[in-house]
Amino acid sequence: MMIDYKRNLRKLIALVIAIICYFVVHEGAHLLYAMSIGAFKQVNIIGIGIQVDVYRDLMSDVQLGIFCLLGSVATIIISYLLLTMTQKFLLLKSDYLRAITYFLTIAFLVIDPLYLCVLSLFVGGGDMNGIILIAPELVVRVLSGIIAFINVVIVFKVIVPKYKQAYQKLESTA
Repeated sequence: MMIDYKRNLRKLIALVIAIICYFVVHEGAHLLYAMSIGAFKQVNIIGIGIQVDVYRDLMSDVQLGIFCLLGSVATIIISYLLLTMTQKFLLLKSDYLRAITYFLTIAFLVIDPLYLCVLSLFVGGGDMNGIILIAPELVVRVLSGIIAFINVVIVFKVIVPKYKQAYQKLESTA
């Protein structure tokens, strides 16, 4: 069995770019809102991620709840925009761009819903700590779970098969 280093490198690069794009959009939504209400403090680099820090004393509970919710809302909205563009992405000539759109769509579809539903229980709450100031935690977790379930189904029933089929067509014509 031969290892396809070029394909693996393409996947790794695409995955890293997708994760960077995810952080830019998610944290960018936080940043724009914090700046718009005059509560932006700084951007922190934490491990492999980034975090927008705010002056909490300048924010009401509702503003903090909105601030925390906006990152997830932004990524979920963009995930559905990416989903609507899947057919166009499949026609891209560049294997790298096609791989990036694949991982980008998946990352945007699943990261935040899974985080809000389950993962926040294990990693300290983060955005959930603010969101529960404007909505009951159980409601947020259940709605996020429903969205996560729907999005995972979309990934396995739509995204993966379409990209797999597109790559098979490309390989058969090469």
